[in-house]
Amino acid sequence: MTQFVTATDGIRIAYERAGEGAPVVLVHGFGSSKEQNWKSTGWYGSLAEAGFSVLAIDNRGHGQSDKPHDPILYHHDRMAEDVAAVMDAAGIKAAPYVGYSMGGLIGLRFMALFPHRVTRLALGGVGETYLKGPRVSDPAQRDAIAEGLLTEDKSTITDPRARMFRDFAEQPGKDRFALAACMRAMSPPLPLGILQSFDKPILVVDGDQDVVAGPSGPLPGRDHMSAVGARPTRQAVVDFLKN
Repeated sequence: MTQFVTATDGIRIAYERAGEGAPVVLVHGFGSSKEQNWKSTGWYGSLAEAGFSVLAIDNRGHGQSDKPHDPILYHHDRMAEDVAAVMDAAGIKAAPYVGYSMGGLIGLRFMALFPHRVTRLALGGVGETYLKGPRVSDPAQRDAIAEGLLTEDKSTITDPRARMFRDFAEQPGKDRFALAACMRAMSPPLPLGILQSFDKPILVVDGDQDVVAGPSGPLPGRDHMSAVGARPTRQAVVDFLKN
């Protein structure tokens, strides 16, 4: 059953507890939701079979959470604070964190801000591009995607990535104006020194055809959109959590 917690800025954040056993925090990618990213792709079941319970979050602007249209409300530090607020509401002091794509980027911020609340960190859809490439951190590319989300006539979208995100944002229940605000506000990569300071176990799993944020895995035959639902991705994370 979906529950809600109110963040310090008044935004309601939706979350769900499912299963028995030690909790695992799940944070989905851009444009997705706890249902689409985790439940419908078999993660709830795989984690339950491995003896874990789930604390799955709808990021602000997504799923059943509030969907403001102001980019200032979507900095990744603020979204990491939402994760802490949900964990507080659920009575969880520390847990493994599993994040995909934007959820992985939020996870790195969460690790930096709340290192005592993360026992281990599993990232999917966050690869070499995070450190070296322009796609994650370039405001011009994020603006192009945001404009694609906002335009009334999507036939004018010429950038393939912008068109991909626009098609994704038009699925039922999604607010492309909120997603455009979120896209414009995506935070730059953390400095290498901060990443090197992390002292908890970290797993990275990416598709070998991921041109958005990877590759680094590699997960054969999978791209950014298809890797999250792949059984080898789930198995790699479950094995990591159990070790």
